[in-house]
Parts: sequence; structure tokens; C-alpha cells
Amino acid sequence: MTDAAQPPAADAPAPKKGGLLKSSMIYSGLTLVSRFMGFARDLAVSYRMGASLTPAADAYNAALAFPNLFRRFFAEGAFAAAFVPAYAKSLQTDGEEVADILAADAMASLAAATIIITVVCQLAMPWLMMLISPGFAADPAKYKLAVLLTQITMPYLPCMAIVAHLSGVLNARDRFILSAGAPILLNLFTLAFILPQTTAIGAAKSGSVGVIAAGVAQAALLTWGVNKSGAKVHWRLPRLTPEVRALIGKAIPGALAASATQVNIFISGNLASHVAGGRTWLATADRLYQLPLGLVGVAIGVALLPRLSRAVHSGDREDAQSAMDQAITLAMALTLPAAAALVAMPGFLSDGLYTRGQFTAFDASQTAAALFFYGLGTPAFVLQQLYSRAFFARGDTKSPMRFALISVAVNIAFGVVLFHLVGVKGIAAATAIASWLNVGQMAFVLARKGEYGPSGQTWSRLIRTLLASLGMGLLLATASHYRDVIEAPLRAVGLHGRALGAKEVALALTCLAGLAVYPPLLFLFGGVRPAELKTVLRRGKA
Repeated sequence: MTDAAQPPAADAPAPKKGGLLKSSMIYSGLTLVSRFMGFARDLAVSYRMGASLTPAADAYNAALAFPNLFRRFFAEGAFAAAFVPAYAKSLQTDGEEVADILAADAMASLAAATIIITVVCQLAMPWLMMLISPGFAADPAKYKLAVLLTQITMPYLPCMAIVAHLSGVLNARDRFILSAGAPILLNLFTLAFILPQTTAIGAAKSGSVGVIAAGVAQAALLTWGVNKSGAKVHWRLPRLTPEVRALIGKAIPGALAASATQVNIFISGNLASHVAGGRTWLATADRLYQLPLGLVGVAIGVALLPRLSRAVHSGDREDAQSAMDQAITLAMALTLPAAAALVAMPGFLSDGLYTRGQFTAFDASQTAAALFFYGLGTPAFVLQQLYSRAFFARGDTKSPMRFALISVAVNIAFGVVLFHLVGVKGIAAATAIASWLNVGQMAFVLARKGEYGPSGQTWSRLIRTLLASLGMGLLLATASHYRDVIEAPLRAVGLHGRALGAKEVALALTCLAGLAVYPPLLFLFGGVRPAELKTVLRRGKA
């Protein structure tokens, strides 16, 4: 289904149960393109701006982190928690006209709120920077640059609030193409603005301007997509209707609940600002573990919420159980091998991908140390996205909010202690610990209420998938240990020192070997059976 297709009637039947896989694959496919473009953007950033040698990269990453934090609070998190279930229910029970009025009023209120926040933050940024990155105060040049860049990037917030809202409209109508593809524009614009620059400071300033240009382009694209879908979500002045007030009541706790990982990342950046290059090391490691999070956790979570909401509202407990089981099984089949790779060869990954230009071998080693612990937390980062949907679909945003607050408190406590004990990598370890605690709380409460617990078959699949992932991880760890042996023949044929040199080719070959080994191991341990794969392929052709 394309975004230009006509919307279903209000009394149209719910999508087929197999639609979760198809929707997730659509979202994941486009997210994969976006993540690779983001990786290319990060290569440009690390090459032009470095990490510990110049203040540019730390300042630039701080400038991106602050509006992104608010975006998670007031846009994506809030509307994942409140708007999508309410809009999906309104489409089913009230019809398209009433649902679109709700969407228009919600968008007006969200846009107004984020514009006010943007203006206030821009004016107060010299003082806010002491809260965002207090460690920058020791370097006046870095501090002033970070203030300037964050003032430039703040208008990205209202743009992305509109994008997140309109994505919710499309997702509730089971249209995922444009919402998944819009982030590609951010990567394209920032690449176009950064690459022509020849200095680290110039690249940071130009890249920040590119963020704003991308935000405007993304908002325009989603506005066009919603109009093409047949939804009538028109611009209007904000109105605090009873429906909007109800949304706000659910969105405030829901925004925090859905943003626990982002809050923890913000706290991590705050601590890391005390170490030259610390913010950049964490941001670089963040890109690598965000790949499975975006491809799997967010993609499946986005596709899961509308289906789960319909099942809950219609009282179909069997479909609600099936949706969660299918989502968790599929997510872990893709996430566990990715986590195993991050844990098995963090140094190989960070050095092979980033060590060049202004990004030194020391920067790569510090990034690898953080990446190891982020890898341990990656399954939890993904499961948070899925378990939170089980609460949101039932209109419960307060329970996840409480769990998120506990998780944030734990992250702060462990982060401060471990940072002072072992440095920046301790911050990553604290984030992983807090995320697993958050997942445990949600799983325990859902099971206690009888609303969800993985079936016996799901537990069996998860254990088998874990064994297959450990087998692949052992292979990758061995390859990382004997990295010099793998690279030696590549250097002998003249690849050493080129743009695509021995270490890059060796890393690519190792990753391909892991990809080749994992599916047979998954079949061998019984995580996926050939008959099920045939069923999935037949559904994809239907």
C-alpha cells in the first residue's frame, strides 16, 4: 500500500493479522536506507570535526541532542502514547471527518507549544548550556560554539513535532512509507551542508543550518503525504477542546514514558561533557546501536500500536496476545544477533568505520569501550519500545511514566558512580542497566495484571534465537581477535592506506561472514522453521 492510496472507510474491516510483518518490513526497509545515510553523515562529521582534538564535534552533538530531547518528549513520545490510539479509535467509531478534526486541533496545539519552547530556549541558551553540558564551561571556545549551534538547531523542534504528528495520522491509517522515509532528508541535507566545508568549525556551523533546512523539507513532505492519503488535517488556530485536553493529559506522562532511553542519553551526555571528546564518543557509539533500535524496535513498535489498539478496543484478547508474541519474536530474532556483534567486536567496528581524518585511534578505542556496554543494553532498548505499546494501546500512560522515572533515577545514580570509577564507558553501562530495569518493571506489571506474558512457544523461540546469536557472536569475536591475520593478505595486495583499505575490507568480510552464519544457526537451533519462512514469503506475495 502506498501513501497515495485512498483511505479506508470508517467502517472498513481491520487489517489482516499478518499486516504487522508487512508494515514492519516497509518501515524497516526505509529506515535501513535512512540509517545508512545517517552512517554516511556520521562518517562526514567524524572526518571533518574529529572528537577529542577540536571542540567542533562535541559542540555539534550537543546542539543536536537538545532539540532531539524535546522532540522525543513533545512529539514522538507523546503521540505514540496518546494520539495514535485515540485517532485510530476515532476512525473506527466516529468516522474520518471527526477523526481529522481531532488531528487538526492536536497539531495546532502541538505546533504552538513547541514554537514557544523554541523561542524561550533560544533566548535562555547561554544559561541552559550550563545544564546541558556543564563540562563545556572549562573550555570557553567550545561553550560559545555550543550555545550558537544549539540556538541555530532549536527550530528543528517545531518542524519535527509537525512531522511526528502527521506520521501518526498516516500510521493510524496503516501507511508507513513517508513516515519511515522522511529521516532520509535530514541525512541528505546535513551531508550536503557539511561536505563542502574544509574546517571543523565551518562544518559544525554549516551542518547546524542543514538541520533546519531538513526539518522544513520533512514537514513539507509529510503535509503533502497526508493530503494525498485523503485525510483532511488542515491548519487552524489552537483550540483546547475536551478531546485535546484529554490528549494532553495522556501525552504528558506518555512522553516521559516513551522517552526513557532519550532522557538517559541526555544524562549521559551531560556527564560526558566533562571529558574532551566524551560527547562525541557516546554519539558515535549511539549511531551503531541505534541501527537495530530504529530498524527493529521503532519499526515494529510503530506497526504494532495501531493493530494492538484495535485488538484491545474490540476485546480481541487472542489477537492482542498474538500481536505482542509476534512482535517480540520477530524483534529479538533481528536484535539479538546485532547485540552479539556489538559486544563481540566493538573495537573492530569503531576503528574500521571511523578512524580517519580528525577522528583518532584513541577516539575509536574510547568509542569501542562505550559500544560494548550499549551492545549489552540493545535488546532492552528494543523491548522498551514494544512493552510500552502494550500500555499505550490500553490508554495507560501513567504506569510506564512511573517506570521511566525509576529508570532515570537509577541511570543517574549508576552513571555518576561508574563515570567517576571507570570514565565515559561507565555512562554507557549505566544506561544499559537502567533500560533493563525499565523492561523488567513493564513485563512484571503486564504479567501480574494478566494483560500480557510471552507464551511458552515464544519463550522457546527466544532461547533458541539467543543460542544462535551467541554462536554467531563467538565467530565474530574470534575474527576480531585474529584481525591482523585477516588484514595481512589484504595489505599484501596493496589495499593498505587507501580510502577503502585493508581494515575496511576486513571488517566488511567479517560482517558478511556473520550474516551468512546466523540464518543457518537460527534454523539449526529451531528459532525459525523452514515452514514458517515459507508462510512469511507467501504472505509477502499476497
